Amino acid sequence: MGPGRDVRDPGVFHSLSLVAFLAWVGLGSDGLSSSCYGPEEAFLALGPHQYLAVFLALLTALTVFVISASYSQTIDEFPSGGGGYVVATRLLGSYCGLISGCALIVDYVLTISISIASGADAIFSFLPADLLPFRFWLSIAVVIVMIGMNLRGVKESVLTLLPIFLSFVLMHAVLVLYAITSRGNELPRVFSGAFGQARSGIDMLGVLGLGIIFFRAYSMGAGTYTGIEAVSNGLPILREPRTVTGKRTMLYMAVSLAFIAGGILVGYLLVGVEPQTGKTLNAVLFERLTVNWNIAGFPLGRQVVTLTLLTEGALLFVAAQTGFVGGPQVLATMAMDRWVPRRFSYLSQRLVTGDGVLAMGVAAILILVGTHARVGVLVVLYAINVFITFTLSQLGMTTLWWKRRHQHPGWARRLVINGTGCIFTALILLLTVTLKFYEGGWVTIAITTAVIATCYAVRKHYQRVAMVIRQLEADILPQIYAAAEIPTASRDANAPTAVLLVNGFSGLGLATLMAIPRLFGGQFRNVVFISVGEVDSALLKGPEEVQHLEQKVVDDLVEYCRLAGDLGFHAEHRAGLGTEVVTELRLACLEVAREFRHCVFFAGQLVFGDELEGFVGRFLHNHTAYEMLRWLQLQGLSLVILPVRVSANGSANHRIAA
Repeated sequence: MGPGRDVRDPGVFHSLSLVAFLAWVGLGSDGLSSSCYGPEEAFLALGPHQYLAVFLALLTALTVFVISASYSQTIDEFPSGGGGYVVATRLLGSYCGLISGCALIVDYVLTISISIASGADAIFSFLPADLLPFRFWLSIAVVIVMIGMNLRGVKESVLTLLPIFLSFVLMHAVLVLYAITSRGNELPRVFSGAFGQARSGIDMLGVLGLGIIFFRAYSMGAGTYTGIEAVSNGLPILREPRTVTGKRTMLYMAVSLAFIAGGILVGYLLVGVEPQTGKTLNAVLFERLTVNWNIAGFPLGRQVVTLTLLTEGALLFVAAQTGFVGGPQVLATMAMDRWVPRRFSYLSQRLVTGDGVLAMGVAAILILVGTHARVGVLVVLYAINVFITFTLSQLGMTTLWWKRRHQHPGWARRLVINGTGCIFTALILLLTVTLKFYEGGWVTIAITTAVIATCYAVRKHYQRVAMVIRQLEADILPQIYAAAEIPTASRDANAPTAVLLVNGFSGLGLATLMAIPRLFGGQFRNVVFISVGEVDSALLKGPEEVQHLEQKVVDDLVEYCRLAGDLGFHAEHRAGLGTEVVTELRLACLEVAREFRHCVFFAGQLVFGDELEGFVGRFLHNHTAYEMLRWLQLQGLSLVILPVRVSANGSANHRIAA
């Protein structure tokens, strides 16, 4: 959606990256939006013990700062992207990384779902009750719109949503400040009363009983802390120097979230908010705060509340942007490690991981349909997985500082920060799973387990394919080296020419090269190798990575040409670079066809057993050869696909019959 971008342009990376302020908008909206439902869930869970909201507000702010400080150290240690998946993989092992990554993917899907469903709730809080049936369809429509926005580009979508974000922050900061300052003389009474009532509660219920009530409410408001990790996941899209930008973004997020979420909890207590049918607690709070607001006798309260709730609903929609930014990024990183299909790391011409965006959007729609966009159901499913990732990430960082205790002078302070973060997140995880499991939390765990099993199966398949390709290379290279050295032919553009489409220097490309003299004897005089370096999400960090890829493509082609020369061919190569491999291959093929009039194109293709044919096989592999076959036929050119069959046990048959 929109014109393509030139990956060779060094300025494109600067123009796509986000400064700290825009990153706060794009990555911090999830955390801030949680103040629309996190404090409410926690406050309602207190039941008649609402005086505990004072301690809950303090603990909420403390938790935000502890987790933020912990992730700031993660940013320092992983400046190229230190999300929970990367940290757990490198510090705790690949299987811990798999669990962390899958948990994070499911959490981002739920982030999109609950943010949009809560946004619809906030908007319909002040609309007539007979319009409530349209709330579900509004949620679905917003997901579809956001898919389209993100297919166009991350920065474009963030800039579009900037006015909504700023309006939310301004309105809520003003109202929270007003709630505290207008009733400032009541604060000492509220705090002293909270301590007194807490002592009475301990006398009545015991420390354990009151503690269970308090920590249950604390865990029910755990959604408040989600989104903090998004900055470390999104480092690749931040402006250089990324660590400085990331830590500044983290500071903006921590201060704003702690102030608004904690302030809302205190506001509930100061104003004496009680649940009302069809309204969120925030709506009730803001109505009571502004009931006497007027200018020259004209009442402003309703207009202010309406605008504030609109910004809440809109920001909750904006918060889904965190899922659309972080989710595809995690999928792309896991794709590089072959846990998920490779296609999730591919970039569109807009330099967007389009398949990742579509996957997150479609999964969110399915969740909304399954729960009928009911926030009460989604809250139960939410905020479990993110704390799996939090805990594994902080555990990994704690382990790292312990291992470096003899090398790093500041290891003790860093160990305490990450260790405290690990304790906080592990406690919340334990409470959340225990309290939510039978209420429906088991559904989230079941879905995550299914995703983990699927990822494991995908990686086993890719490992089998990689083993086959390595074995092909080991089998064929000795044959080439052992062949009698044949004089290299001179270049003749009018002679029959074999054009080989290859993807890097691998056994598949070598098998294709060796098949030509075996099948066609001395018919071909020239061999031209064509390869296109695919710019994927791992390279979307700076021009240096792109230049390195381009050089690697050329080096691989030079090696092919050397081996083809040993077989007696005149060899040349053509290198390309881009996000759309098929598009670049088409351009290169037309150029070679104009230069060598009598050319035939060749491509190798792995052919799998029946269990991987059809949709699954097409999804796990790109099948570029078949796409090129159809297109070249339309141009009046011939492509011969030389199959290499992969058996169920991982062996390959590269003896190609004429």
